[in-house]
Formats: sequence, structure tokens, C-alpha cells
Amino acid sequence: MTRPLNRRQSLKILGAALALPAGILSMRGLGHPAELARWSGETLGGLSNITLWHPDKRIAERAIAQMLAEVDRLEDIFSLYRPNSEISRLNREGRLDKVSPDLQLVLDHSQQIAQSSEGAFDPTIQPLWRFYASGATDLTGLDCVLRLVDYTAIFRDRNSLRLGQSGMAISLNGIAQGYITDRITELLGNQGFENAMIELGETRALGVAPDGLAFSVGILDPASPSQIQSEISLSNAALSVSGGYGTTFNRFGVDHIFDPHSGQSPHLLRQVAVITPKAIWADALSTAIYVAGEGAARQLLATKPGARAILYRNDGTLVHC
Repeated sequence: MTRPLNRRQSLKILGAALALPAGILSMRGLGHPAELARWSGETLGGLSNITLWHPDKRIAERAIAQMLAEVDRLEDIFSLYRPNSEISRLNREGRLDKVSPDLQLVLDHSQQIAQSSEGAFDPTIQPLWRFYASGATDLTGLDCVLRLVDYTAIFRDRNSLRLGQSGMAISLNGIAQGYITDRITELLGNQGFENAMIELGETRALGVAPDGLAFSVGILDPASPSQIQSEISLSNAALSVSGGYGTTFNRFGVDHIFDPHSGQSPHLLRQVAVITPKAIWADALSTAIYVAGEGAARQLLATKPGARAILYRNDGTLVHC
């Protein structure tokens, strides 16, 4: 299966071109005894980075190896590309027994955001991706596909999951990256690391840069996604950016973000950047606000403590919420 280039990968490719950890624009002259250790790779189909600072580089490198083992474990739960992942088995069989606590927790968050956004965020969106990626030449089957998109039709029975209709499928790519980012950040914090930038589909800063100042993270220009438009200072917080650039299905005029109600791509905003204490919240909220539009932003942000956003309107103006 070809893995599409999405807005997260666009940001990280740009960061790599700058020869810095992806998204980190400046480190302001470290002047600190800590050494840098860095890993770059792929998580859930997206380019990823872990950047640590520690006085003993060998300790940092061992920690990265431990974190990658944990990422691999979580990919066995959330990956759509691994045929035996929990999600792949659920989508293939319509039922999953012995559900992991990680999947249960992420589904809980997904359904909470889905409910508060009135379905603008929906974890059962995968049939729409399949429809557009299948090579369909017209939209005559779209109404049938939309009947399979219903976050209320995920049923639980003790430790099992069941999808309510044949053909339903879930994708947690709009929230699982945030969960994995949080999990790794918190494990590193528990091991005593104080300075780290974790980018595993979403971005979260552990502490501050080794110079004592906040990390500076680049935000793409939605009108020209190969360029940085602005910077956000990030310390002990997470960032997620959603925009309609990246993978497109040109014959239909849609991109990789779908409105679960219409099956088409929303165009109410050009881009949404959400900053919250946890990446799982930022991940889901950025998608939900991008789909639901400016009018829903403040209400959605109010569901998570410390959440704020920058909305990029289609006319080029910005709104800070």
C-alpha cells in the first residue's frame, strides 16, 4: 500500500531540509553540558523524530532504543499498514476480542471528541478513504459509503469491540499519533529526561531547550506548504496542525481530511494549529476544528484545559482562540 504524503510529513520534510530537528527552527546557542541524541524514522506512515539532550549521550541513545520498542508495540495496535495490528483485525473481521488498554483509551478519547464536535471528528472515517483511494471515477457510491461512517456504531462488550455494520472500518490516525507522542514523552520524563522534542506524528516538547528557552517550532504557510509562515514557542506542551494540503484526490477536488457528514473535504478554514498540554488532545481538536469551522472552535477548545488555537482563514487573516 502506498503511504500518502500528509501535512505532518510536509512539515518534517521541510525541517529536514533546514538540517535541524524537524520543526525546531533555532536552538539559540546551547551553552549547556548536555549532548544531543537524535533518531529519525517513521511512525504510523509519517516521518518522525525523537531528539534528546543528556550529559551522557550513551544514556540518551539507550533511552531512544527503549522508546522505539514501545513505538513498535503501539504500532501493533494502531497501524493500518500492519495486517495483524488490532485495528487491522477489527476492520477485517468487524470484531475484536481482548482489546488492549491502549486501544480502549484512545477510542474513549475519540468518541468524546466525536460527541463534542457533533461528528466533525469521527474515528469510523476509514471507508471514505478507501472509497477515494480505490480509483472510483464518480461519486455515485458516496451515499452508501457515508452510511458506514458512524462513531455511535462502535459497540463494546467487556473486553471486546464490534462494528455495527458490515463494511465499517476505523482509522485512529487523527488521534493515535498524539497518543503515541504523549506516551513516549511521559516515559522519557519518568526516566529523568528534562529536555526533549518528540515528533511522532504530532509534536510535544518535554521541558524547554537546553539553553533554558522555549523550543521554536515552525508553522507552514498553508498557501505555500513548502515555506514556514510563522513560529510558535513550545515548552511542556503539544502542537498539532491540520490543513487541506498533502494527499489529494484531484478528480474529486478532495484532500486527506474528510467531513464525515458530506464525505467531501471541508474548506471553511485554510489551516488550524492547536496547542494543548497533551498531544492526543491537540491531534483530535485540530482535525475537529478544521472540519467544523471557526464557529465551533471556542466551544471545542473549552473541552480541554489549557487548549488554544490559531485559525488561518481563507482570506489570509488569523484568529487566536
